[in-house]
Amino acid sequence: MSDWIAFKTVKAMRTLADAFFRKRYLHRAVTLETVAAVPGMVAGMHRHLTSLRRMRHDGGWIGHLLAEAENERMHLLTWMKVAQPTWLERSVVFTVQGIFFTAYFTFYMFAPKTSHRIVGYLEEEAIISYTQMLKEIDEGRIPNRPAPDIAINYWNLPKSATIRDVTLAIRADEAMHRDANHDFADRLLTGRENLRKEAEDLPCVKNPSAEFPATAGLKGEYSNNNNNTSNKDVA
Repeated sequence: MSDWIAFKTVKAMRTLADAFFRKRYLHRAVTLETVAAVPGMVAGMHRHLTSLRRMRHDGGWIGHLLAEAENERMHLLTWMKVAQPTWLERSVVFTVQGIFFTAYFTFYMFAPKTSHRIVGYLEEEAIISYTQMLKEIDEGRIPNRPAPDIAINYWNLPKSATIRDVTLAIRADEAMHRDANHDFADRLLTGRENLRKEAEDLPCVKNPSAEFPATAGLKGEYSNNNNNTSNKDVA
């Protein structure tokens, strides 16, 4: 039921965004990235405060959530170099961000699983929007201008990178955020919140000197090759 609520909530938000922006994808990106950076910060803050109250480690979520928020903020700063929002869009940002922050902050207190599921679905809609934007670029309706320096430096793109390359990089980020938030929701559902414990239980961490399938036999093969080489050299 909670997943259905999350899905329908996001679809309603998508309908409103489509009605307002239509095919102005650059302006849509600028405006919506101001909202996209909110959930990671809110969730990270919630878990940070919870960790302080309980006086124990968070389990490895806080850093990831704050990194997600920072990544979304870099999306915004990148698009700001490409398209400047109108005064109406700035007003929408001011209003929507305040409403969304308050609503998401409150909702996360009582339903963190559904909150992460909402973000997962939001990121999926972002992927769809950026895919449509790529089509507009390929068909010449959005100029494929050179990428701004901030994008080249942040994503380590070549100097010849274009807006299309930036869009691909941002879409890849959104896919990562989608998968991460759905995973967070699943972990909250199944009680597997301690990422640190799972990392510590990995065989390669528990026994770093052991041989694993990926490396098994390499030592022997390497030794044989060395022996063969040595024999040839002696001969």
